[in-house]
Order: sequence, then C-alpha cells, then structure tokens
Amino acid sequence: MVGCNDSCGSSKETSIDSKYKKILWICLIANATMFAVQTVGSYEALSVSLLANALDFLSDAANYGISLFVLGKSLRAKAQASFLKGASLGMVGLWVAFETLHHALQPELPKPAIMTVISIIGLAVNIGCAVLLYRHRGGDSNRESVWICSRNDAIGNIAVILAAGGVFVSATAWPDIIVAAILGYLALSGAWQILRAARKDLHKAATNA
Repeated sequence: MVGCNDSCGSSKETSIDSKYKKILWICLIANATMFAVQTVGSYEALSVSLLANALDFLSDAANYGISLFVLGKSLRAKAQASFLKGASLGMVGLWVAFETLHHALQPELPKPAIMTVISIIGLAVNIGCAVLLYRHRGGDSNRESVWICSRNDAIGNIAVILAAGGVFVSATAWPDIIVAAILGYLALSGAWQILRAARKDLHKAATNA
C-alpha cells in the first residue's frame, strides 16, 4: 500500500479542486446577478455607496471567472492572474473615488428604503459566498484574492445598510458619500494586498524554476 501515497494524494487534491470549481461557479453567477440588481437599484435610490458596492460585485464576478480559468494551472499563471485581479480591483477603487467626488460636489438625497432592502439581499449573497470559500482561502495568492474580495463585499453591504440609516436620520446625502469613500478605500487596500501576494508567488515560482 506504500505506492498509494502519491495517487491518493493526487485524488484528494483533484476532489478539492472539483469542489472549489463548483463553488466558484455558484459565486460567479450570484455576484454577476447582484451587480445588475445593485446597479439598477443604485440609480433608482440615487446612492453612490450602493453603486460602489455594485462595482465590487462586478469585480468579484470577474475575479471568480479568472480563478476558474487558471484553476489547475502553474503557480506562475495563478500569480499573473492575481496581478490582473489586483489591477482590476484598483480600477474599481478609483472609479468609486471619482463617483464619490462627483456626488459630494452635487449631492442628491438617496432613498434609504431601497438602499436597505437591496443591501440586505446583497449581504445574504456575500455571506453565503464567504462561507463557501472560507475553507479554500489558504494556498496561493489567487485563492487568497478570492477570499479578500468576498470579505470586502460583505463588509461593504453592512456599511451601505448603516449609510441608509444615516441618510434616514440626518436627511442628508453625507452618510452615503462617506460610506462610498470608505468602500473605495477598501477596494484600493484589497488591491494592494492582492498585488503584494501575487508578487511573492511570482518570486517563489521563479525560484522554483
């Protein structure tokens, strides 16, 4: 039975990757759907924080798609994919920053009821994805990037719900604008974490080669 070690290990790894692949597909579809829902809702609610969270869903959907593409590929390929993810998340952060500035200069009172309902749905989706991905958060930078984005989105949904409460109480747009600025910062911070981890993996791959 000594000869079973390699084959059994390979079989176990294949099984884990198969489960991870199914989870990525579920999360991709869920995030793409929520991107569409939250984008429409953000314009209906006049909410920049809801739009920021919608863009996070778009970034995550792309993240899952890239992860599916590189699943089973070399460490170098996964690290390169992580660089792409980090760059895209950074662009989302900059987009959010631009929209936040625009709303700050021309503030409109958001509709807290729409913000709250859509954010609660988004939070449920993100918690579900985070729970599914939790066991797979370790390993290479590619898997870590998936976990970081899912975690940030869950935090983002909670923040938008708080912003809706702030808008309702204060009758001003500033809670919405402040939360959008925080979400932009989270996107930029997450992008930096992903790019740093990807650089380490590229160094490791070059060393092993």
